[in-house]
Amino acid sequence: MGSLYENVVRPQLFRLDSERAHELGVRGMALLGALPPLCRLLEAWTRPALARRPVQAFGLTFPNAIGLAAGFDKHASAWPAAAALGFGHVEIGTVTAHAQPGNPAPRMFRYPEQEAVINRMGFNNAGADAVAAKLAGQPGRGARRIPLGINLGKSKITEIERAPEDYLASFARLADYADYLVLNVSSPNTPNLRQLQDESRLRELLAAVTGANRARAAQPGKHRVPVLLKIAPDLTWPQIDAVLGVIAEYGLDGIIATNTTLARPGPFAAVNEAGGLSGAPVRRRSTEIVNYLARATGGRLPIIGVGGIGDATAAAEKLDAGATLVQVYTGMIYRGPFFAADLAKALVERQRT
Repeated sequence: MGSLYENVVRPQLFRLDSERAHELGVRGMALLGALPPLCRLLEAWTRPALARRPVQAFGLTFPNAIGLAAGFDKHASAWPAAAALGFGHVEIGTVTAHAQPGNPAPRMFRYPEQEAVINRMGFNNAGADAVAAKLAGQPGRGARRIPLGINLGKSKITEIERAPEDYLASFARLADYADYLVLNVSSPNTPNLRQLQDESRLRELLAAVTGANRARAAQPGKHRVPVLLKIAPDLTWPQIDAVLGVIAEYGLDGIIATNTTLARPGPFAAVNEAGGLSGAPVRRRSTEIVNYLARATGGRLPIIGVGGIGDATAAAEKLDAGATLVQVYTGMIYRGPFFAADLAKALVERQRT
């Protein structure tokens, strides 16, 4: 299936504007998700017995280690089909408390020779209320084929000083629907957002969210939701140490490494497009950070490795570096919709040899 996509389908999609092609992919996946019997047939094909090696992390069971990263399904419309394509989990969003259109288009750019993408989408989404309403009509916890994560970000109109209450508003609306939640403080496309990785601001944010999570767990019929933090690849080692200290202080359940980068390595030095760079050029740095996190925490903190996974070797590299799970997005743009299934099977085969 991968070669069919790369030789036939991808050339047609790449004639379209990047965001238009993305929208078609989301619509196609949403259509598939609206056909549960077809999804189950596809799931039986993409996830044979050979690939059923579940992974345990932050109190959840994942049928395989491959997840769909946040950024693909911002509106909670496509995720029900993720298991049929071979994914072991899916993360929707980024969702903000307020609906927002994102940055002006064009805002997504492919670089096929480098298997990379630069985007400056800017958290375009329908807002926490709309996403919650949509999730209310979709399979809930216990009825899903795979875990569902919800990635939360700060609304652009919210001042950085009021960020905790913005995240708390989204937490209150979406915690009922999430198998886990992610605090995204690392996108480069919302002004000042990355300041939330600074130790003092991060402590304030985590104190607010973990406090709300404890209060939630004390309510009848409610439970604590696992909370993870997504960090940037552009942090220094001392900055990462500070982040880990705050994570330990507030007992977060895991960390996602990493988001897109503002760095412009190699041929990208001459590229004059603002935004976050993803894909193959981020692979090495994200793996370095995964390894650093694993060593710094003694392997006690679950890590989701993201960045530059374009084949099974790159996925295995993240897992060998200390990741518990991995996520892909840009790789799917270049490898096709069944990329996750191919990775999951290849990783199991690798374990057997």
